[in-house]
Amino acid sequence: MNIYKDYIKEIEERKTQGLHPKPIDGAELLSEIITQIKDSGNADRSDSLKFFIYNTLPGTTSAAGVKAKFLKEIILGESIVEEISPAFAFELLSHMKGGPSIEVLLDLALGNDPAVAQEAAAVLKTQVFLYEADTNRLKEAFNSGNEIAKEILESYAKAEFFTKLPEVAEEIKVVTFIAGEGDISTDLLSPGNQAHSRSDRELHGKCMITPEAQEEIKALQAQHPDASVMLIAEKGTMGVGSSRMSGVNNVALWTGKQASPYVPFVNIAPIVGGTNGISPIFLTTVDVTGGIGVDLKNWVKKVDENGNPIRNENGDIVLEEAYSVATGTVLTINTKEKKLYNGDKELIDLTKSFTPQKMEFIKAGGSYAIVFGKKLQTFAAQLLGIEAPAVFAPSKEISHEGQGLTAVEKIFNRNAVGTTPGKVLHAGSDVRVEVNIVGSQDTTGLMTSQELESMAATVISPIVDGAYQSGCHTASVWDKKAQANIPKLMKFMNEFGLITARDPKGEYHAMTDVIHKVLNDITVDEWAIIIGGDSHTRMSKGVAFGADSGTVALALATGEASMPIPESVKVTFKGNMKEHMDFRDVVHATQAQMLKQFGGENVFQGRIIEVHIGTLPADQAFTFTDWTAEMKAKASINISEDNTLIESLEIAKGRIQIMIDKGMDNHNKVLQGLIDKANKRIAEIRSGEKPALTPDANAKYYAEVVVDLDVIVEPMIADPDVNNDDVSKRYTHDTIRDLSYYGGEKKVDLGFVGSCMVHKGDLKIVSQMLRNIEKQQGKVEFSAPLVVAAPTYNIIDELKAEGDWELLEKYSAFEFDDNAPKGEARVEYKNVMYLERPGCNLCMGNQEKAAKGDTVLATSTRLFQGRVVEDSERKKGESLLASTPVVVLSAIIGRIPNIDEYKAAVEGIDLTTFVPSIKELTSTSAH
Repeated sequence: MNIYKDYIKEIEERKTQGLHPKPIDGAELLSEIITQIKDSGNADRSDSLKFFIYNTLPGTTSAAGVKAKFLKEIILGESIVEEISPAFAFELLSHMKGGPSIEVLLDLALGNDPAVAQEAAAVLKTQVFLYEADTNRLKEAFNSGNEIAKEILESYAKAEFFTKLPEVAEEIKVVTFIAGEGDISTDLLSPGNQAHSRSDRELHGKCMITPEAQEEIKALQAQHPDASVMLIAEKGTMGVGSSRMSGVNNVALWTGKQASPYVPFVNIAPIVGGTNGISPIFLTTVDVTGGIGVDLKNWVKKVDENGNPIRNENGDIVLEEAYSVATGTVLTINTKEKKLYNGDKELIDLTKSFTPQKMEFIKAGGSYAIVFGKKLQTFAAQLLGIEAPAVFAPSKEISHEGQGLTAVEKIFNRNAVGTTPGKVLHAGSDVRVEVNIVGSQDTTGLMTSQELESMAATVISPIVDGAYQSGCHTASVWDKKAQANIPKLMKFMNEFGLITARDPKGEYHAMTDVIHKVLNDITVDEWAIIIGGDSHTRMSKGVAFGADSGTVALALATGEASMPIPESVKVTFKGNMKEHMDFRDVVHATQAQMLKQFGGENVFQGRIIEVHIGTLPADQAFTFTDWTAEMKAKASINISEDNTLIESLEIAKGRIQIMIDKGMDNHNKVLQGLIDKANKRIAEIRSGEKPALTPDANAKYYAEVVVDLDVIVEPMIADPDVNNDDVSKRYTHDTIRDLSYYGGEKKVDLGFVGSCMVHKGDLKIVSQMLRNIEKQQGKVEFSAPLVVAAPTYNIIDELKAEGDWELLEKYSAFEFDDNAPKGEARVEYKNVMYLERPGCNLCMGNQEKAAKGDTVLATSTRLFQGRVVEDSERKKGESLLASTPVVVLSAIIGRIPNIDEYKAAVEGIDLTTFVPSIKELTSTSAH
């Protein structure tokens, strides 16, 4: 069978699933389709034409290269296709975004046929995805006196690719659809267990919310053909947990509009809303697609006659409805007035949804076009020797005389690009910044590679210090889906210039280390900006932002990111940790104490948590940093003492060297370059030339939280509170309970120690506890399964050297084998300990899962409904989060222990302790 017949067979198979033909990205298939188009008598010619015109992916896919070449032949008259005139061929090229299409358009524009050159120039003037190879051709032609090149450059300098676009509609009619009550995680929009299908947009779209919800959305569209469906998180925040481009893609697929008639299943302009707005990282993703995010504020605090909030019997603030957004409500967004209306009644101001920058994203169909457009305008103006006209909204530059800088303000000022020289910027400023470290993970990586292809990028930006492609989200099970997707991803990213977890050439052992841990190690400068394709991109050095797969692609391609400088909340500590407490309990207590201090308001949401960790090295500090994603913070920054930072950098150097020794460095010697940077940074700190990053003493914070260690007397557990009468209170990380709440009676069906929230010390705690219990009871018996997954291989190597791994092996009934990885996910667990492969394991929920309806006690981070454990008919699945010692003891006794049992079990064990810094970790402002 030939490749075309294989494609037709696949189409028939997809029909049985209610799917259309898969978009074509391969050169071989499209070449065969073109051969059939050229053959006027071919029986498949009509279908081949449709596939060529409407079903071929643009950008730098190999199919796009073949398509662009054939369109060039048609324009030059070398091939005659009745259905594709030269004018139509130019139109098709205009929708191909970049790469081969730009190369062809430049060939034609700079060619010898004046008429063709003018037509090609007209199309080029609308394009923005040009790279150095393209602009160099224009530069050479211009310098040689080519008038067409000059004409194109003059158009670019005026930014006509933007100014000639249609204006944003003044009124946008929407019809509401409540997607859920309470916070809506991106897992609802794009479930983690369906990660394998994300690059197949139509197939992945089938998993959004439920089939019933999809039918409701279609019914609303039929009833209101002139309105867009707005997905809403009622009484909650939309898009918490992850940025997840696939979530926005799914929303756009069901409720947005097609980006191009010639590119299937790529939709833009979704509209989403939430009572408490949109999660910051998710809102960035909405911007990528030119969508609109609305902070509805449709439920407000009920107050008494003195203006004080009224609370219910549980102490929770009572909310009352300011206006209804019940499913099917027709509303109007006025983009000029920046207001939301129900008929003539004004409901709320939407100024934040329609800033000048966001209006540009909406007009251009997404933020990428603006980023590339600005660079293109700057290039053209500089080449022409003119000042670029002020076409785009100026960056917002906020500077307060006499006010010091927070840590994030310092980092953004150092990395800013294109700001007013000498101007010191404070929170709220819009900033373009250079990115130092970029991370791509394996369940979003295929989408990142697609984004890179669509924006015609072929090589990593030279200004990026280091970038890593992980294999941790698919580490648990090497099944057919992983085998089909992961090698393809690793090959693409390796060739693009990233350090890859798996070697496409097979020269080094596959590494499935958790991406956040690797990024934490390869970040060797606390002044760094990190962008990663996962919400837990939260480093304990530098400032890291979890981002969608598209923003990751943009950072890889350009070495830049754009965002406002966020406000900061300062977190400090007082008192002393009890000996029987673990640092994880401090992390949970921080959330609980913050909510208590601020009357239930989460002051962390959307802001930077500047945690004055002082004395805790990067591995242990990462436990706090990682958790800040669940606190709904935009990011976090650790303020360390000089010696602690040096210790962390020395650990990082050792781990980078291990990667080099494995053979993971590339021809650019990226990893060696990071070690060199670490050495330079250590020398700067030791000499006093540049001490560890600290904020200014007179910096301004949105709020300051003081965590009292003295009052943390029991282990703290984050509870999804699955039976709360108020649905909006379920599955949040705001319900933090102490151990005594459970009375030593709550049954535990499975324990999980693993994911990015644990470090080497946690694995040592497991072995020490098992040894203690054997000593006390003569043997170790598990009343519930205990799954243990180290985050990295180097931790296992260190545990082997120190004798702990041998103990873990002794008590385990299963140990991973890299030479024979599991081909199927585990669906049943015995009451034994499982030593699983390094990686995300249960926390990801896309491969391994607990049995439906289980109560899981885990060290991981996720409370999402259905993530670690799904509901059964008998009971709701629940995943409670606790420290390693609590989880281990619970698996042994089959229930959450009481405080006396817990204290006895941890006696003499080295828990992760924390002693607050006695130093004031600030510096004197120079502003």
